[in-house]
Amino acid sequence: MDYWRSPTRPAFTFIEVLIALAIAAIAVLGLLRLHLVSIATADAAQAMAQAVFVAQERIAEASAPGYPPQGSESGSVQRNGLNFTWQTEITNVGSQDVGGLALKDLRRIRTLVTWQQGTGPKKVQMTTYLANSKIDE
Repeated sequence: MDYWRSPTRPAFTFIEVLIALAIAAIAVLGLLRLHLVSIATADAAQAMAQAVFVAQERIAEASAPGYPPQGSESGSVQRNGLNFTWQTEITNVGSQDVGGLALKDLRRIRTLVTWQQGTGPKKVQMTTYLANSKIDE
């Protein structure tokens, strides 16, 4: 009796092998698409983090002298191949009562950072407030 033609030997048919390969190919394509989406998401997260760092730097520079003068500044900086455009605006908010403490000459520092990524422009805005540290007697 021929070994290859034995009716008791289990084997896969050619059609079964083709179907298994087709299913494996579809699964691999799905995993590849998932990997590409995760790379794009990581890129977007990194750009957002860089924009937040730019905004924090601009707010720190504006508040470094203590009580900043009113006005606005703008500029751009390049990081990791992306061009971030920033605009910092310092405005006088006036006096506020916070928890029983009267804050006079309150200033708002607002920084807007924009950049181009993917299909359109992206932006991050950060705002902080500074009070005049002078104590009136």
